[in-house]
Amino acid sequence: MSSAEILTPRALDILAQLVAFDTTSRNSNLALIEWVERYLDGHGVAHRRVPNGDGSKSNLIATIGPAVEGGVVLSGHTDVVPVDGQAWTSDPFVLTARDDGRLYGRGTCDMKGFLALALAAAPDLAAAEPRKPVHLAFSYDEEIGCLGAPDMIATIARELPRPALVVVGEPTMMEAVSGHKGISTFTVTVTGKEAHSSQTHLGVSAIMEAIPLLAALQALAGRLEAEADPASPFLPRHATLTVGLLNGGTAGNILARECSFQFDLRCPPGQDRRAIIAPFLEQVQALDGRLKARFPEAGATVVQRSGSPPLSPEPDGVAEAFARRLAGDNGPARVVPYAAEAGQFQEAGFSTVICGPGSIDQAHQADEYVDRAQMERGAVFMARLIDWAARGE
Repeated sequence: MSSAEILTPRALDILAQLVAFDTTSRNSNLALIEWVERYLDGHGVAHRRVPNGDGSKSNLIATIGPAVEGGVVLSGHTDVVPVDGQAWTSDPFVLTARDDGRLYGRGTCDMKGFLALALAAAPDLAAAEPRKPVHLAFSYDEEIGCLGAPDMIATIARELPRPALVVVGEPTMMEAVSGHKGISTFTVTVTGKEAHSSQTHLGVSAIMEAIPLLAALQALAGRLEAEADPASPFLPRHATLTVGLLNGGTAGNILARECSFQFDLRCPPGQDRRAIIAPFLEQVQALDGRLKARFPEAGATVVQRSGSPPLSPEPDGVAEAFARRLAGDNGPARVVPYAAEAGQFQEAGFSTVICGPGSIDQAHQADEYVDRAQMERGAVFMARLIDWAARGE
């Protein structure tokens, strides 16, 4: 049977290959997917793609073992966040091992480390002739709103024998996490009418009209903080709302033709994001009517860019118990404030847990890294998974 001593160096070699692919969300992930397909072909593992609409990106589903119910899904995303403007001290797309025991590179913890561990286990899983299947589910565009996973999850639900549980390998220090916040992202666009800034009666500034909308969101963020549940296990305890991008205007002496901004709303389980945002949507609609009454070409719109549900802790959750057993985790219940694809799996009816190598504290920043010790701990998890699949418990 496989061991962590065998799986760890294999996983590190695979991690170096995966990091070398620049799968920033603005790019295609197909080169990485093709590499994974060739790797799986070499070990006789069946797989299939679930592409996006234009075929420029794809999810990948693979099954190791028999076509029976009760298997385990190991899921993770292939895309990473940009490195633009970050002060890296090594090439972000070259896996760099340093004397401090850390492995540096974009995506090492978020979350190619987990993908590498899952792929490292594939040869030994196939050789073990497992009685229960292990399914690999690799997605695209998680980092820009969990956009790729829904089609992949629907395919799993429709075409695979029903899995017993899902492990999503976001970085958790190889400890079981049973809850995360949901996220909804929006783009607001205000269109005005350009005119000389001295002739405000002849036009309307989109920026000036956007200011009350921004103020309304700021007030809503403050209210959500004030209404925080003191018993919430999340940190921060409340739903959060932040404006992350703001653009507009042409010159200081021109009434701005356009102003746009993006914001996200992150809600703990049990809070209705639609109800929270409804008054703001009505405010935008009212502004749209007022602007169009003055200038038909003016107006205001809100477009939802993405929406992903929270992961709710499951009483006596099958997935959490399974992950704790394989990870040797006897710690307290845990939740995280970030969003992930785990909530989407749960919404589709699968018992789901988050458990993967590395810390979210290292994600999305320069010199992202995963500790070798975390990869070793993940290898122990995978070795126990192989044993579980072979025994068919």
